[in-house]
Amino acid sequence: MPQARPPEELGPESPGKDSLDPRMVRYLDRRSGEGLRARSVEPLAGDASTRRYYRVVWSEGAEARSSVLALMPEAFEPEREPFLNVSRLFTKMPVRVPTVHDVSGPEGILLLEDCGDELLQTLAEQADRETRSDFYLKALRILARIQSRGADLESKSYVPYGIAFDEEKLSWELAYFDTHFLQGFRQVALAASERDALRDSFSRIAGEIAALPRVLCHRDYHSRNLMVVGDELVVLDFQDARMGPVSYDLVSLLRDSYAGLEADFAEEMSAEFCNLTSHVSPRRLRDELELVALQRNLKALGTFGYQCTVRRKSVYERYVPRTLELVRVNFSRNPRWDGLRRILAAHVPELA
Repeated sequence: MPQARPPEELGPESPGKDSLDPRMVRYLDRRSGEGLRARSVEPLAGDASTRRYYRVVWSEGAEARSSVLALMPEAFEPEREPFLNVSRLFTKMPVRVPTVHDVSGPEGILLLEDCGDELLQTLAEQADRETRSDFYLKALRILARIQSRGADLESKSYVPYGIAFDEEKLSWELAYFDTHFLQGFRQVALAASERDALRDSFSRIAGEIAALPRVLCHRDYHSRNLMVVGDELVVLDFQDARMGPVSYDLVSLLRDSYAGLEADFAEEMSAEFCNLTSHVSPRRLRDELELVALQRNLKALGTFGYQCTVRRKSVYERYVPRTLELVRVNFSRNPRWDGLRRILAAHVPELA
């Protein structure tokens, strides 16, 4: 789900029809014929996916309203679209997600509620501690509901229950870090012995996480996927939801590459989560957090490397130092991964 682009990323004016995807042009023309005319179309800063987003201001008679148009990479069948499937699941819990106003599968378009531009990330960076605590507690309550109601609503009719953070998926993500961060972004050439040791460590990490008990996970539950709308939070980008460890979404929220949370604040919120869930004891949660955070933050570095080197989105480079620091601190607290740390620190000095 998008946010408004900063000025340096926007063109001077909204794009004309000739600059829009032909699928969008067909859709906007059709809606105009139905009495809903697009008065302006503003590109929005997208996420790390291949979806593109636009804020459309509509004129309907004398009234004007805005919505967000999500342009998918290609046409889709609505009944098989994960976003719509998980939206129905979350709404049933209930978890606040953007309202779906219209679906056009042949054109690959979703028309969604416009939830504004205020991210939890922005609030985390600018608000006082009391306000941050209030909103992070809201985020924790939502997370606890996803896990508890997710267990109640389990059904083969919902996509997330058929996929999981299994060993194959976790291993693939760690290999992604190697390919796109080490090799692609940092141009690291490992010796054969180092590569063998790296694979061994990654295999152990993936195996241990895959063996943990599973609950329903959002999968990207961080501060850029939570919108502040009034006094509530709206959850975005839930289409990749799947089964995984109790700690997975908590790691995304509290060991966040985007919001620089103080260590004591993250610890306080972690303790609060234990009070909200019956799925895990405080001791087990601490152990899980360290292991899962290591895997997820390495995977995040792979994502940033890919976005910078393959998709040429340099905006993601700003999040690399904070994520490296999260990994370094993780290593410092967990000497069992000293072998992995030494290999990586020899080529990535920030991890020393």
